[in-house]
Amino acid sequence: MLKDSTMEQAANHLGDLLSLRGQTMVTAESCTGGWIVKALTDRPGSSDYVLGGLVTYSNSMKRELLHVSAESLERDGAVSEPVVRQMVAGAVKATGADFAIATSGVAGPGGGSEDKPVGTVWFAWGSPANGIVAHRCHFDGDRDAVRRRSVVYALQGLTDYVQTL
Repeated sequence: MLKDSTMEQAANHLGDLLSLRGQTMVTAESCTGGWIVKALTDRPGSSDYVLGGLVTYSNSMKRELLHVSAESLERDGAVSEPVVRQMVAGAVKATGADFAIATSGVAGPGGGSEDKPVGTVWFAWGSPANGIVAHRCHFDGDRDAVRRRSVVYALQGLTDYVQTL
C-alpha cells in the first residue's frame, strides 16, 4: 500500500516548485475524486499556488464545466487521451491558472472493459500555452490503491513538466 507520506512528499515538491516560480495550478479530476487537490491543500499556504480543484466525475460535468466535447466523450469515452487533454485546457481557461492536472480512469472494482480494464487511468498536465502532455497508465490493486497511485503519478508528472520549462 502506498503511504500517505509519499503523496505528501509529491504534493510538497510540486508546491515548492510552483511557489518558487510564482505559478499557479488547478486540478480537473474524475477518478481521483478531488484527492489530488486535497493532497496539495493539506499544506498551509498552498493557496499561493493552488487556485482550486474541479471534480468532474460525470460526463455532463466534463461538458458543462470544462467544455469537453460531446463528440470526444461519445467517440473515445471519458477515459481517453482526447478527454483528459480537453479537461486540462478547460480547467486552465476556466480559472486562469498557469497549469492544470487532469485524471480520468477506471478505479474499479467494476466498470472496466477489454479496452479499458480496471486500473486504466489517463492523465494530462500542462497548459494550452506551453503544451499538454498525456499519458496512460495501468495500476494494479483495489480502488484505493489505483487512486493513490494516480495521485502520486499526476503530481510527479506535473512536477517533471514544470521543471522542463
